[in-house]
Amino acid sequence: MTTGADSLVQTARKAGVEICFANPGTTEMPMVIALDRTPGLRVVLGLFEGVCTGAADGWARMTGRPAATLLHLGPGLANGIANLHNARRARSPVVNWIGEHPARHRPFDPPLLSDIAVLAGCVGWTRSVGAVHEMAEASLAAVQAALGPPGRVATLIIPSDCQWAPGPAPLSASVTPTWREAPESVIQAAARQLRNGRTGLLLGGSALTAAGLRAAARVAAASGCPLWLETFPARQECGRHVPRIPPLPYFPEQACEALANLRGLVLAGAREPVAFFAYPQQPSRLLSEGAESFHLADPEDNVDAALALEALAEALDAPAWAMPPAQAAPVPPRSVPLTADRLCQLLATQLPERAIVMNEATTAGFTWNTLHAAQAAPHTMLFSTGGAIGQGLPNALGAALACPDRRVIAFQADGSGLYTLQALWSMVREQVDVTVVVCANRCYRILQVELERAGCREPGPTASSLTELTRPEINWTDLAKGFGMPACRVRSELALDEALRRCLAEPGPSLIEALL
Repeated sequence: MTTGADSLVQTARKAGVEICFANPGTTEMPMVIALDRTPGLRVVLGLFEGVCTGAADGWARMTGRPAATLLHLGPGLANGIANLHNARRARSPVVNWIGEHPARHRPFDPPLLSDIAVLAGCVGWTRSVGAVHEMAEASLAAVQAALGPPGRVATLIIPSDCQWAPGPAPLSASVTPTWREAPESVIQAAARQLRNGRTGLLLGGSALTAAGLRAAARVAAASGCPLWLETFPARQECGRHVPRIPPLPYFPEQACEALANLRGLVLAGAREPVAFFAYPQQPSRLLSEGAESFHLADPEDNVDAALALEALAEALDAPAWAMPPAQAAPVPPRSVPLTADRLCQLLATQLPERAIVMNEATTAGFTWNTLHAAQAAPHTMLFSTGGAIGQGLPNALGAALACPDRRVIAFQADGSGLYTLQALWSMVREQVDVTVVVCANRCYRILQVELERAGCREPGPTASSLTELTRPEINWTDLAKGFGMPACRVRSELALDEALRRCLAEPGPSLIEALL
């Protein structure tokens, strides 16, 4: 017998879903059985729902295809929402399958009853299955909604009686998103705006491919326009093979200063820049009053930003991009204590070609992104686009499963990593090639910076206790070993260099706790 759960899962598989990150409960047992009898669909257990949702985001960013999650009722979805928020901001295609009580059971207010639709609605497209005959059609609709373009989070709420009842035949339909080219009129308008001067160019989305970055550098060379990347893009190609383009500064006063003299800003795959937070006497909109933004390629309209930049470069008769000369040889490691800057330098020196760096190192991550990523071998960088911490380890897991032929480095702040520490166990279970580098400064350093910016130069005991990760000290090496992951602790440049060399050469996951 084909159950409703079979109809849903098999339709999703035929539509291109290849992996499901799951933390199911009683309500989802028919879905678990359906997963067991659906060939070609890999299932990965996450010990916490935030691991499942963050891993699905990582898979989707690296493949452009939807990953599924299977979560238990409203509380399970709630546990995963932070990383679904990040996925929404990254425009990642993610399909959530959320179990629900049957309609006949809900009036009794069982303990796990909640308003799942309200929870799911804050991160994207949502549909509640009303009857078992909808299961195949609803499954296909969710995949279509997730793929877009642009990608988004799509959530199906699935009553358990619709899962276990006899279901319709699965649908056989592949779903392929199609991107549009920017109209010629838009290309010419952007070219005129850039020729008129005092216009900048901000890159995001598909503009951050190697082709898009090179085209953007050509546009800047032809027009003299200033050029920036979004501060926290979803995915970016980095390394010596692409132009070195600075990110727009994180703090609003620095970003406002950078944009101060502009009359306009051309957006290629990027949103208009706004401050991450509201500060006293600081604006929310970072462009100067009277300055206007112009969408060369709006991802919400399915426009390919890289193609638009190439067309813009041609419209400006831009010169070809030339590879910059090689940089000076890096300083070799020494037997001295590690700093964040030297950690980044040594990582850049040893980074394998085509590696994937999931950058959730926060303050050390700024150093990596602005100073050292450009000196490394060609690689792909992922960021916490939505700002919800706890994304790094799950994202690295998903990226490694998506690209098993590429080494993944989880460049991880210690405070952020503790939100989804359970991802280490899934890395070991799946034997993915992930090297976790923990920047262990024993504090929420970014919050200490924010306290200083708020005028608190000498925080008292309460403020200090809320930004320090001490008393007791957290031992990442022991935590990793407790999940079955090989791990070591390093304090010096030389020890880090040796540990990186060893871990990057060996298959499987490992962790380096770098004391800063």
